[in-house]
Amino acid sequence: MKFKGYLNKLFLINYYLIKKNTKGMTKITKEEVKKVAHLARLELNENEINNHAEQLENILDYIRQLEKIDTDDVPCTTRAIEVVNVFRKDEKKNSDCNEELLELGPSREDKYFKVPKIINE
Repeated sequence: MKFKGYLNKLFLINYYLIKKNTKGMTKITKEEVKKVAHLARLELNENEINNHAEQLENILDYIRQLEKIDTDDVPCTTRAIEVVNVFRKDEKKNSDCNEELLELGPSREDKYFKVPKIINE
């Protein structure tokens, strides 16, 4: 069995069991993990079944904690910190520092930067 396919199947097991159990908030049993593993054609040993059941139960506990939080007055958001672009007005400005800028370059010719030839004829 390919590793990627195995992970996808484990994800589906977790998703199915969490979705099923968040409604009634019942404890995830080893039998449920075995059933979904069988449906996903996964061979899990007893240790893996216990591990998945325990991890899923921890996830459900966390979901139970989140459900206790009062979010009625909290507006929906897409991110925790609002991102705002700050743009300045695009204005044309004349600059008198051309000579100073040309002096910063490694080489110049009249009022242009001089660069090595890159095209071979």
